[in-house]
Amino acid sequence: GRAQASVKAGELLSHIAAAGGDEVCACDLVEPSGRSQPTVSNHMQILVDAGLVAREKRGLWVWYRLIPSRLDALRSVLG
Repeated sequence: GRAQASVKAGELLSHIAAAGGDEVCACDLVEPSGRSQPTVSNHMQILVDAGLVAREKRGLWVWYRLIPSRLDALRSVLG
């Protein structure tokens, strides 16, 4: 359910974080996550809604990047 979705969203967040501040194409998140593109989009929407990730649509693809200030706030809460 929702908890499992949060775990998957966390894995995607880690993948974007590994890009070192660069943008990541949604197309690059599908294969490593082992999920379908609509499922990846749903998980990414959780991160966008939480304000952790910014989304920009360009042509056919959506690009995501971390919002570092929000991530720092999250880290401080999680310890």
